[in-house]
Amino acid sequence: MNSTTKIKIALFFLILAVQGNFSWGQIRLPKLISDGAILQRDTDLKIWGWASPNEAIELRFQNNLYATSANGDGEWDIMIPSQKAGGPYEMSFKGKNEITLKNILVGEVWICSGQSNMELTMKRLRDQYPEEIKNSINSEIRQFLVPDNYDFNKTHTDLPDGSWKEASPETLFEFSGVAYFFAKELYKQNKVPIGLINAAMGGSPVEAWMSEDALKPFPEAYDEMQKFKNKDLINEIEQNDKKRQKDWYTKLNETDAGFVKGSEWFLNSTDDSQWATMNVPGFWADEGLAETNGVVWFRKTVEIGQNMVGKKAKIWLGRIVDQDHVYVNGTFVGTTGYQYPPRKYEVPEAILKSGKNTIAVRLINEKGKGGFILDKPYFMAVEKDTVDLKGVWKYKLGAQMDPLKSQTFIRWKPGGLYNHMIAPLLNYRIKGVIWYQGESNAARPKSYNETFPALINNWRNKWKLGNFPFLYVQLANFMEETMTPTESNWAELRQAQLNTLKVSNTGMVVTTDLGEWNDIHPLNKKDVGKRLANQAFKLAYDMAKVAVSPIPSKYKFSRKKVKITFDYVSSGLISNNNQPLSTFEISKDGKTFFEAQAIIIGNEVIVWHNEIDRPKSVRYAWSNNPIKANLFSTEGLPVSPFEIIKPNTR
Repeated sequence: MNSTTKIKIALFFLILAVQGNFSWGQIRLPKLISDGAILQRDTDLKIWGWASPNEAIELRFQNNLYATSANGDGEWDIMIPSQKAGGPYEMSFKGKNEITLKNILVGEVWICSGQSNMELTMKRLRDQYPEEIKNSINSEIRQFLVPDNYDFNKTHTDLPDGSWKEASPETLFEFSGVAYFFAKELYKQNKVPIGLINAAMGGSPVEAWMSEDALKPFPEAYDEMQKFKNKDLINEIEQNDKKRQKDWYTKLNETDAGFVKGSEWFLNSTDDSQWATMNVPGFWADEGLAETNGVVWFRKTVEIGQNMVGKKAKIWLGRIVDQDHVYVNGTFVGTTGYQYPPRKYEVPEAILKSGKNTIAVRLINEKGKGGFILDKPYFMAVEKDTVDLKGVWKYKLGAQMDPLKSQTFIRWKPGGLYNHMIAPLLNYRIKGVIWYQGESNAARPKSYNETFPALINNWRNKWKLGNFPFLYVQLANFMEETMTPTESNWAELRQAQLNTLKVSNTGMVVTTDLGEWNDIHPLNKKDVGKRLANQAFKLAYDMAKVAVSPIPSKYKFSRKKVKITFDYVSSGLISNNNQPLSTFEISKDGKTFFEAQAIIIGNEVIVWHNEIDRPKSVRYAWSNNPIKANLFSTEGLPVSPFEIIKPNTR
C-alpha cells in the first residue's frame, strides 16, 4: 500500500469520525445524555448513541442491565422501561470503552423555544429579580442550553456541545427567564425534577424552526430554504455584508469630527459652549436635527458631592438607538452595539470627582431615527445617592452618513434552526413544549394562521410522542398607543395565535398587560412563566381548577348588538380598573370600525354602537399596544384580544 492510499484511508476514517458515523471502537453518547441529565418520568426512555459497527453495548441503570449491539453504521439505542421521578442515579455504559454518567434525575422535561423573549436570560433580569437570583439554589431545576447553529443541507443527529446546569446564583444568568419561572412554579406544585432544554434564538421567524418536509406547503419559504443550501451563496452574502459594514464604519470613523485623535469630544477639555441643546430622552429627529444617520455626540455636566467620590458608580442610560460609546470624565466606561439591550455601565471608583463631572455619549445611528428611548431609567448612582440624567444635554453632529443597509440574517432562513437545534433533540423523551415567538412574523400575520399550527404538528410528528402539550405566549402590548380604531399587524398575529387554540392540546398565555410600549423585550418574565405553568397544570397535569385567561367561545349577532360568551370564566368577568369597558370596536361592513360600548352580564359581554345597525364584525384590544384593554377575569387575568366576524359576511 503506497503512502497516497494510506493518506486517503486515514482521511476517510477521519471524516467518518467527525460526522459521528465512526467512533474508533468507542461508545459515544449524545450531548443531551450526559452528567446531570434529567430524564422524562412515566414513559419508556430511549437511550441512544454511536459506536463501531456491530459493537456490543451494555447499559446498567437502577440495578438493571440492558444490552444491544450497534448496527452496521455504528448506531445503537436501548429502551428503558418507564421510571418514576427520583434520583440522583448513575448510568453506566460498557462496550470497548466504559462511560459512567453521574447525578442523573428522573422528572419532567420541557422544550423551551422561540425567539428573543424566550431566549432572554436571567442575566438581563438581574436588577428586576435580585432576590430570586440570590435564592435560586435548586439542584432539581436544570437547564440544557442548545448552542445557536443552523444548517440548510442536513438534519443533525447531535449537538456540537452543551451540558446540564443546576439552578444556582452562579449558573442562573444563563437560564431563560421565562423558562426558569415556569420551572419554579412546576417544581413548587409537583416537587419533581424539572429539566429545561432551551433551544431559542432571537429574531427567528416560525419558518426557521420547521423541517424541510413541513415547509413544502409554503412555497416561498420552501424555495428560500433550497436557495440557501448553496454555501457559496451564503459565503458571498456574508462577505458582502461584512465588507459593506466595514466600509461604512471605516468612513464613519474617518469623518467623525469628534473622533480626531488628541481632540476627541469625550475629553473634559472639549469646549461645548457653542453646542446646541436637546432634551434627553428623545429622538434627535424630533429635536431639530432631522432624521440624520451617522454620529451625534452628547455631553452633560453634572455636580457630584464629596460623598460619591472614590466609590464605584453605576450609570444607566435606558435604551439607545443604535450604538453607543459612553465616557465619564474622559474615561471610557462601556459600549453596546445594538438598540435593544439596556445600557448599564459601571464607573470605576477613581473616576468621579467632587464638583463638575462630564458624561459624553458617542451615539451611532445606522438608519431610521436615532436617540434615547423615552420612559426608561437615566441616572448615575453611588450606593443610595442618585443623579438624574434626564433633561437638557448638549449635542453636536460628528458625521453624517447614508443609511447602512441591513445585513442578511441567514441564520433566520427557513429550516436552518430545525436541522441543527431541534432535530438532535427528537430522540429525547419530553413532557411538552413552551414557546414564545411571533414578533418576527408580525409583518406577515395572516400566514401565521397556517405556519404556526404547521410547526406544532411538525414537531409532534417528528417526536412521535403523540399530541404532547404545546403552550405558547401571545404577543405582549408594544409600541405607541393609538387613540382611535386602526389596523394592526400585531393584533392580527395575536388573532392567529388565538385561532391556533383549535389545534388539540394547546394552551395560550395572554400578556397584553405585561408588555412595555418602548421595549420589545418586557422585563416581567415572572408572570409570563407563572401563566405558562398554569396552562401546564391544566393541560399536562389535569388540574381542573386553574386560572387561565378567558377567550371568546360563542357569539350571537343581532340587529343592534353582539353578544359574546367566554370560556375559562370560573367566577365572572370584571373591568380591572372599575371603568367602563374599553377598546371594543364594532363595524357594519367589516372595514370601518367605531369605538363601541360594552357591558358585562355574567360570563357574557354585550357590545353595541348606537348608530350601527346589523353589525358584521366586533373587535377587542385590536391594536399594537392595547394598554387600556380592561376586560379581565376575576382572578386578574386579561381576556385575549380578538376579532369576531359574522358568518358569511366576508
